[in-house]
Amino acid sequence: MLSSGSTGLTRGPTGSEASPTRFTLAGTTTTTGMTPGGGIVSIDQHTEIDEGKLMQFVFRAVGEVGAALNAALVVMGDRLGLYQAMAEVGPLTPDELAGRTGTAERYVREWLNAQAAGDFVSYEPETGRYFLLPEQAMALTDPGSPAYLPGIFQVALGSVLDSPRITEAARSGAGFGWHEHGADVHEGTDRFFRPGYNANLIAQWLPALDGVVGKLERGGLVADVGCGHGSSTILMAQAFPDSTFVGTDYHDGSVRTARQRAIDAGVEGRVRFETAAASAYEGGGYDLVTMFDCLHDMGDPLGAARHVRGSLKADGTWMIVEPYAGDRVEDNLNPVGRVYYGFSTLLCTPASLSQEVGLALGAQAGEARIRDVVTAAGFSRFRRAAETPFNLVFEARP
Repeated sequence: MLSSGSTGLTRGPTGSEASPTRFTLAGTTTTTGMTPGGGIVSIDQHTEIDEGKLMQFVFRAVGEVGAALNAALVVMGDRLGLYQAMAEVGPLTPDELAGRTGTAERYVREWLNAQAAGDFVSYEPETGRYFLLPEQAMALTDPGSPAYLPGIFQVALGSVLDSPRITEAARSGAGFGWHEHGADVHEGTDRFFRPGYNANLIAQWLPALDGVVGKLERGGLVADVGCGHGSSTILMAQAFPDSTFVGTDYHDGSVRTARQRAIDAGVEGRVRFETAAASAYEGGGYDLVTMFDCLHDMGDPLGAARHVRGSLKADGTWMIVEPYAGDRVEDNLNPVGRVYYGFSTLLCTPASLSQEVGLALGAQAGEARIRDVVTAAGFSRFRRAAETPFNLVFEARP
């Protein structure tokens, strides 16, 4: 019997070895309420349990545990070079893979079996070797591929590692700032978004904006607000050598990383990075202001939007890239929405709540809420300029 006071699962007779396992289930719930006279009354109600649905849920939950563990295993394989070695060499035994990567065979064997069980690597029973299919190799080892995956697993692992502190914050409604997270969140987020920017920013998103590419080709002034490690800023600087770029972020550690990356890319003469809040970055007369996957993280997105409007030229453009989302909850009850809601719970919403105002739009804000922010800030034009399965790209004009 399953009841409010105890839980149990009673196995019934199977009839024969060929018969499926059957369970006898009963449920009792206790509902407590107040009588008109102020007394307390308890009513027991029997709840019928659908055995098939219950077991479907249990086994789906088992799969979820495997998926949660796999985030750490993917990061492990990425850091130890296990995927890379398999992509370069082809089928390998655990001992051969361990030898090539300088790792312990017993760990590698168990890791390989977990990866094979989850279809992240393939297994040859006849030879005892493991290998990556071409598609698996591209997604797990090619940083230039738009399907490159290790970054999203790294930021997921970092989010889970910080989850005890988020859990405590949820009790009081306190925030948890981006700067309070560990390196896996910061590095993983950059590695997660960078492949999408590489694939879409120059080829599709900027050309979708009215007249922006021409300005950048002639030599424009651009502010990349919430630039993080600077991947988007540097990518634009490399594509438009006659333009000047300013990247800003409130997180000083990210700004330091961005400065070094600009030097490594050879664009430091046309790119500078400064530590500044989105509502307080310096300068004006910008032809283009960009925000990549960060407006919803801000405590005061309206204040930031007003600052953007004040910093733009009269014919300037604000490009806002946000996670793909519909305007209704039911629009987002899908695998992509699930991931974004998860990140929003552990990263985006706490980050916003840690700042002044704390509007907490969330990673699934949707077009209507972004439009509300933009128009309330005084912009006269707003439209969806482009989209991918993971992003919405908006254009706003003064």
